[in-house]
Amino acid sequence: MRPKSRYDVIVIGGGPAGLAAAASAQGHGANDVLVIERAERLGGILNQCIHNGFGLITYGEELTGPEYAHRAELAAREAGVEVLLDTMVLSVGKDRTVTCVGPGGLLALSAGAVVLAMGCRERPAGALAIPGFRPAGVYTAGCAQRLVNMDGLLPGREVVILGSGDIGLIMARRMTLEGAHVACVAELMPYSGGLKRNIVQCLDDFGIPLLLSHTVTRIEGRRRVEAVWLSEVGTDGRPVPGTEVRYPCDTLLLSVGLLPENELSREAGVTLSSVTRGPEVSQSLETSVSGVFACGNVLHVHDLVDYVTQEAEAAGASAAQFATGREKAFSSSGIVPVTPAGAVRYVVPQRLELGALPQAVTFRFRVGAPVDVATVSVEAGGRTLLRRRRPIMVPGQMEQLTIGREDLLAAGEDGVTIKVEGDGR
Repeated sequence: MRPKSRYDVIVIGGGPAGLAAAASAQGHGANDVLVIERAERLGGILNQCIHNGFGLITYGEELTGPEYAHRAELAAREAGVEVLLDTMVLSVGKDRTVTCVGPGGLLALSAGAVVLAMGCRERPAGALAIPGFRPAGVYTAGCAQRLVNMDGLLPGREVVILGSGDIGLIMARRMTLEGAHVACVAELMPYSGGLKRNIVQCLDDFGIPLLLSHTVTRIEGRRRVEAVWLSEVGTDGRPVPGTEVRYPCDTLLLSVGLLPENELSREAGVTLSSVTRGPEVSQSLETSVSGVFACGNVLHVHDLVDYVTQEAEAAGASAAQFATGREKAFSSSGIVPVTPAGAVRYVVPQRLELGALPQAVTFRFRVGAPVDVATVSVEAGGRTLLRRRRPIMVPGQMEQLTIGREDLLAAGEDGVTIKVEGDGR
């Protein structure tokens, strides 16, 4: 396909967020929508997630990752979305010029609106500064997942996993099912970073120990990993002397965090949050650069792909509205902040444009540590708009609340505050 020189909406990234945003933009009045994907196929990370559990909210049934990706791709193509595969975006200008390179050479495309949907990447071993050499056998959990699920290769036979994020938990089960022995999953924090259902289904059901408040303090081996040393850590996060235990192994998998892929965003002048490492956005998911929107894991790391789809559909609709000139005008004096308080670590969106509020706004947030018997409240203009009780809230699970337009208009200059209070652990 030879692309046009101009599109109403260009979406960067062909994963679940990009596909949902593109289909939504096309369905909300954008005539020409293009998805640019650097890989050779659409679907993003879902293509290697062959376990089920996807789609319960979106489709009302359990799907595997590839099945969910296939449905998202069908929806986008049936909507008339154009696709450029094997094409790398080099830059996004403030005038919404997208420069990319692919099989057709170097291209400069202009857009009425741009949607950033580049996803996220794993934190690598080099970011951890673990003492020892750099032998073979150290992988990120996502890399190991691709090797096993897509390439048919087993990274190792005796495995230790550092980090209890969802990918690490899922790979503990996957490696076990492939015949490897997973000695343990070690977690630096005193709580797991993954969903409770993954702890139960991936560790407890297979008898794999979860060692909280532990970390790797040394890697043995020059050519190949021979063993790792695990130590307990104190409340300051530092290893406790005398607690070291040696675990013989040939493989160390790292599930130590995901980082939104925002190099393009930064170069485009988009303001990034120091907490989420994603763009700061309004309720329309518009970034600080006019006409540039963001959604999915490039905005903040999600736990469920269904929520990615919901957010991306909203971003696509907003992008179409902007590109076709149907965006509601608002005054800069009507911009108010959305502030986290109490145990809340961050909230998205970070600002509201009171002159352009939809009928309702969905706020997505995470707590910074587990909270038992939690009280969630939304406050604006000296009023409590919502107050709920939750038995427990954990960092591994993203929360969301929806507040009506009329209530939010009472925010005033102080804006909206989302607060969680309760018994911490």
